[in-house]
Amino acid sequence: MRSPAPRALLATAAVAVSLAAADTYVVVLALTDMMRGVGVGIDSLQRATPIISGFLLGYVAVLPLIGRLADLVDRQRVLLGCLAVFVVGSAVTALAVELPVLVAGRVIQGVGGGGLVPATLAIVAQLWPADRRGVPLGVVGAVQELGSVLGPVLGALVLVVADWRAIFWLNAVAGVLLAVAVVVVGGGAVGRPRVVTLVLSAVTAGVLGLALVAPEPLVTSVALGVPFVPFGDSTSRLATPVGVAGLVLLVVTLVVAGRGGWALLRRADLLGAVLVGGALGCVVLTFAAAEPEREVVGPLGYALLPVAAALVAAYVVHHRRSAAPLVPRGLVRGRLVWALVVSLLVGVALVAVVVDVPLLARLVHTSSQTEAALVLVRFLVAVPVGALAGGWALRLTGPGVVAGTGLALAAIGLGLMTTWGRGSLDDLVASTLVLALTGLGIGLALAPVNDAALAEASAESHGTASALVVVARMVGMVVGVALLTAIGLHQYYVEVGGLADPTDTEALKDAAVLQVAWVFRGASIAAALGAVASLALGVRRREHAEGAAPTFGL
Repeated sequence: MRSPAPRALLATAAVAVSLAAADTYVVVLALTDMMRGVGVGIDSLQRATPIISGFLLGYVAVLPLIGRLADLVDRQRVLLGCLAVFVVGSAVTALAVELPVLVAGRVIQGVGGGGLVPATLAIVAQLWPADRRGVPLGVVGAVQELGSVLGPVLGALVLVVADWRAIFWLNAVAGVLLAVAVVVVGGGAVGRPRVVTLVLSAVTAGVLGLALVAPEPLVTSVALGVPFVPFGDSTSRLATPVGVAGLVLLVVTLVVAGRGGWALLRRADLLGAVLVGGALGCVVLTFAAAEPEREVVGPLGYALLPVAAALVAAYVVHHRRSAAPLVPRGLVRGRLVWALVVSLLVGVALVAVVVDVPLLARLVHTSSQTEAALVLVRFLVAVPVGALAGGWALRLTGPGVVAGTGLALAAIGLGLMTTWGRGSLDDLVASTLVLALTGLGIGLALAPVNDAALAEASAESHGTASALVVVARMVGMVVGVALLTAIGLHQYYVEVGGLADPTDTEALKDAAVLQVAWVFRGASIAAALGAVASLALGVRRREHAEGAAPTFGL
């Protein structure tokens, strides 16, 4: 068995991470077309929320389990498995003609896409020694953020020449090509699937694909159309003989392919993963389904939050009793705790800019949603630049210095944003400098946080540690936008309540600008707290340890 080519494997995995990150935002411009494609009118925009939150749900909820699996089996196999799930989700999304199938496809995509991040970070930890991980970690952080920039752009380019389904078919093709690349550069460590599994998978894909496509010549044929006739009053293409056959084949395929898999899942603590994933899912659905301009939590939030608390309590009991819990005992300690705190605060700062800069641009600069998004691009481009710079800086100093400096810069940038109002974004140079400073600062913190977490964890727990860092950041983003918006809304209503004329449009706009300023103020405080907390990550450069893995460099 050949040794993996580190740079080639990192490049392949990094492209996969970027692809998954882009998929989070790729639906921004295609959303209305996707709604029409599954029979949802533009007047029912609230029904489209699961198309976005479903991806986020899949992305976050399985991260702890996949991180743990990356510690128990070859990490390249985990990478391949995640790519396979991502490809399946992309194909299901592309074929969907009804909302439940479309949402299911997005959830499956999120599961595969989310798992790529901890697997890739664990591969970096495996192939680079502690004192040389900075640049590879910076690359991973950079491509993850670059995906957020490229997602809407790629979506727009595809929509110029094709319909929205082409976006997801391109995802599927790219996923297959990346999987092939992982096998080629991975040194043959991934093994070969069994022939029975391949055949069953192909047949299942064919039958389910046939059910979802429902070719017109077959459906309208007197002789061949019976398998496509829905049961009872249903209109779903899966509630047909061919659809049910495909679902039965899917179950059989999963059972056959999963021989030995149940034992692995038990080793990974499946029950613990269900409890933690369920709690994370409740948090995501509570806050991600909310409309930031109007509410703090989504429609089901007040029911889901108690469920999340109960699941967390159940996991704590299970963790104490389990012989091998999902999160290994003693893992969450020292610098890893501080890495999680800093990662959560980075998420809070990041989401404030992503959500409220376009909102402010619509209030004081332009009525065009596209132009408002372009204002945000000035920030988004600076984040991956900062991520690369942060990774390189780890060669010179400790992670606490790099992350602390970055978040201090972000706090300054966000503080300057609190002063923005009418005409502020018209000054292109000044506003770009502030946005770039903030993006650069947030980017600088990404690699040091991952570096400190990996350094604190043992080699057998790198996947889990990486997953926890990503989870903390995502929770910071989801919960942060809700809490900061709640603060801003309170100030908005106080301001509106004091107006002499509550119908004064310009006064209401000024109140909305005040709301955004309070969001930036809260984010600036979060970044400042993150800068202070970063010092606990270590202020000295990590030295090469004897017996460490060979240095590959970049």
